Amino acid sequence: MPDASCDIGLIGLAVMGQNLVLNMNDHGFKVAVFNRTVSKVDDFLANEAKGTQVVGAHSIEEFVRLLKRPRRVMLMVKAGSTVDQMIDHITPLLEAGDIVIDGGNSLYTDSTRRTKALAEKGILFIGTGVSGGEEGARRGPSIMPGGNPEAWPHVKPIFQAIAAKVDDGAPCCDWVGEEGAGHYVKMVHNGIEYGDMQLICEAYDLLQRGLGLSADELHAIFAEWNKGELDSYLIDITQQIFTKKDDDGAPLVDKILDTAGQKGTGKWTVISALDEGQPVTLIGESVFARCLSALKDERVQAEKVLQGPKAAPQVADRAKFIEDVRRALFCSKIISYAQGYMLLRAAGQEFGWNLNMGGIALMWRGGCIIRSQFLGDIKAAYDAIPNLDNLLLYTYFSNTVNEYQESWRSAVLHAVSLGVPTPAFSTALAFFDGYRTARLPQNLLQAQRDFFGAHTYERVDKPRGEFFHTNWTGHGGRVASTTYNV
Repeated sequence: MPDASCDIGLIGLAVMGQNLVLNMNDHGFKVAVFNRTVSKVDDFLANEAKGTQVVGAHSIEEFVRLLKRPRRVMLMVKAGSTVDQMIDHITPLLEAGDIVIDGGNSLYTDSTRRTKALAEKGILFIGTGVSGGEEGARRGPSIMPGGNPEAWPHVKPIFQAIAAKVDDGAPCCDWVGEEGAGHYVKMVHNGIEYGDMQLICEAYDLLQRGLGLSADELHAIFAEWNKGELDSYLIDITQQIFTKKDDDGAPLVDKILDTAGQKGTGKWTVISALDEGQPVTLIGESVFARCLSALKDERVQAEKVLQGPKAAPQVADRAKFIEDVRRALFCSKIISYAQGYMLLRAAGQEFGWNLNMGGIALMWRGGCIIRSQFLGDIKAAYDAIPNLDNLLLYTYFSNTVNEYQESWRSAVLHAVSLGVPTPAFSTALAFFDGYRTARLPQNLLQAQRDFFGAHTYERVDKPRGEFFHTNWTGHGGRVASTTYNV
């Protein structure tokens, strides 16, 4: 019979699973592995895991027998029904107090359901977001665990050991909250990632089409930007992308088809924002920008029929234009994160999760795709004001957008004049202008709703919560309709 000497077991030996196993091994943990295609186990042990203390299993039963109690089983399999099938397969072999961890990109509602269902069987469930891609998994990812809090002490030493570390050595991993909180935070992380990437693409497009810059010139600009406020993983890889040449010596980026793929987490974020009534407009535009990019054939035909500006404006001051775009990018990034944190706060209230906003920023500071210097400023904001209503109200961020807004507006105006689409830059600016406006035109909208549907309205000269209906034409009735408020 196999010796129950393994600290944790992992099922699913695709690249993320393999790299997490090797990371755990590097930190002194003995790992058992299993894969539904059993030949992958032997292949892994003979190659990537050769010379390690990783132990392979050729059946689920053998795999479970290798694990110390409480047994810790981590699933790195495709999100959705595959996770449920694997849980159904393995739980009959587990005992009360054993732990199942889903490390895939699962929908948070699935993690909430699994936490409750497994708790009824005495099994502790953790749904954890893991960000950082292949390199992060191998060298130190950002890990966002949630689920059954009783499980956390049993996996904390492993997770915090393998996670990325920030400058002071703090791990980019801490307990997020109950039920689906871990996967929810990962979902919002991915939504913000969509926004960051779209913003960078719009800056690239503006510089390329506004100034006619070459890939080498773009590399130099982004490399310089990466030394300041925009210092981040995504800016860093972008400046590297501009240096890559194809076999014919031309920039590889120019040879890549302009149709973007997506896995669904950005869409989930937008759906959740709608459910929570939160104006997460920038991530929404970033998802729709990918959808528009997929209409390649239609866009090729439309370019032949639909005209843009007759004459593109000339840039008088090249350096100023580049700085305007940089500032527009930074301001829009602030808006994106402010919106993301608005959604996190609303979800925490909705589901009863006590989310540590500063702690989430710390988890995202290293290892993950959106890691950046900027997240340190967000953590500082929540350290100073734990119940901060909105990041835009924190002095550092409000001062920045107030100082930079002229450049931001100039960049958006120039994009409009050039006919260059900047949906994320533009919606960020529109949100900023809406959020800072004490009186919006929705008073007229409420009048319209009351006119055609008797939906009622509140008055500026009466207490909130008191509703009125007007017989606008003299022919309407005195009965008001009900209303739905997000």
